[in-house]
Amino acid sequence: MFLFCFSSNGQSSKTTNVTKFDVVIYGGTSAGVAAALQSSRLGKSVVLIEPTNRIGGLTTGGLGQTDIGNKQAIGGISREFYENIKKYYDDPGNWKWEKSSDYIDGGQTRTNEGEASMWTFEPSAALSVYKTMIDKEKIKIVYNERLNRSSGVKKINGKIESITMESGKIFIGKVYLDATYEGDLMASAGISYAIGREANDEYGETLNGVQANSINRSLTGIVSINAFNHNLIPGVDPYLQKGDPTSGLLPNVNDKPGLEGEADNKIQAYCFRMCLTDNPENRIPFQKPYDYDEINYELLFRNYEARKGLVTEMYRNSKTLLPWINSSMPNRKTDTNNKFGFSTDFIGKNYDYPEATYAEREKIIEDHRNYQMGLMWTLANHPRVPEIVREEASKWGTSRDEFERPDGWQQQLYIREARRMMSDYVMTQQNCEALVVAEDAIGMAAYGMDSHNVQRYVDANGYVQNEGNVEAHGFEPYPISYRSIVPRKEECTNLIVPVCVSSTHIAFGSIRMEPVFMVLGQSAATAASLAIDANLNVQEVPYSNLREKLLKDGQRLE
Repeated sequence: MFLFCFSSNGQSSKTTNVTKFDVVIYGGTSAGVAAALQSSRLGKSVVLIEPTNRIGGLTTGGLGQTDIGNKQAIGGISREFYENIKKYYDDPGNWKWEKSSDYIDGGQTRTNEGEASMWTFEPSAALSVYKTMIDKEKIKIVYNERLNRSSGVKKINGKIESITMESGKIFIGKVYLDATYEGDLMASAGISYAIGREANDEYGETLNGVQANSINRSLTGIVSINAFNHNLIPGVDPYLQKGDPTSGLLPNVNDKPGLEGEADNKIQAYCFRMCLTDNPENRIPFQKPYDYDEINYELLFRNYEARKGLVTEMYRNSKTLLPWINSSMPNRKTDTNNKFGFSTDFIGKNYDYPEATYAEREKIIEDHRNYQMGLMWTLANHPRVPEIVREEASKWGTSRDEFERPDGWQQQLYIREARRMMSDYVMTQQNCEALVVAEDAIGMAAYGMDSHNVQRYVDANGYVQNEGNVEAHGFEPYPISYRSIVPRKEECTNLIVPVCVSSTHIAFGSIRMEPVFMVLGQSAATAASLAIDANLNVQEVPYSNLREKLLKDGQRLE
């Protein structure tokens, strides 16, 4: 685990392209949208700066099967969004629901009969709802503007004076919010942060650091399924030439995983949450990418070959053999996620992403897209994939009517984890399991402690295994501390960070859900407004005042 603390570089600009707002929000993720809505509703002038041409982050980028756990923990603007999703589909002019002819793990769109909210939706529906909500407010949205990360943050006496984009545009605010998945504004402002996994003994945890054991227990005895799920079949050979260590390892396989529970600078895998369809009129067949290299899928082939001895009905079923989870969406679409040991997660290929330049990040994103394109083409076409799998996979394709790219792929990569701020309060596994309870709650998290795989390695038997998967569920919703979204006072007094919150790797694995990011975005904007009104540092906002306003606006804090 790497810990960073840098000084911010100031910049003086001669340009007259300067705009001023009460609240400047960098990052049009779900948290950024909720923060902008709340800022406007509280009468503050607000700008929402999005580095791409699409707002909403993962909520509009393919993650339509909402992960949250106990939905009763979600209130405020976040719940309002999901209520508006239901209204969107209930409108007779828009409503259209067709179940896919054959789908896997299809969830119910409405969780309960008569429920006012709807938690499963198409990316285009989420984008439409966000835009409708924004149109009712006074919010300035600026698209395709990226922060000058090297010298774009002007800071004087611990306070951000302005931020400058690569284009030279300057934004001046009273309070700034970093709502990016990467924490770019936070890092450029000189705030302390971490990347990677802490050692278990650093914060008294059991599910952090290297997690190669099949089963671990949490601090309160909850069983965590680690290496058992999302792993390769036993007996998969790791070498370029089977049985020959001198031939070298297959791509993205390490020789050793590290010691159990120790820290490292690796992060859990990313993927695209694909929006697939089996509707021939809307389906774009899977295409072979220009840089396709069969060796990148050798582990997939060997994993299927290792299954041949498993003759249960489970392994004869084509839908079960597909290495993805298709969660059913309206209009014969899916939210498709990682499943099994070799799937959509591009394990080990994102370590450089948090600190990478924009150009380097674009290359990493393109590599992930090409890997996933190649995976889907392979599953549908390659002769070494079982015929029953090819027949099922070839029924699917990307959707023509969802994203801007003509091939049906989105631009938003699933950034499950990047930088995490380190402030005066660090959310840990002990918070998740209610052994420590934050007294300054600004929202609730309700999902299990969850991490996707981090690396592949050669085990003691000489076979390939995945490492890093953690699934620990079974605890109640718990409060998130206000202090975990504000930096240390000596580092910055007018910045709030509702996405890259101060937390350990495993605690962030529970917090990092889109409904919670919306909750934190609204709470961050509320705190910003109170700080502006009273001319206070964000660390000095009286919690009693903040709590009163949050509850009045529908947030659920306990």
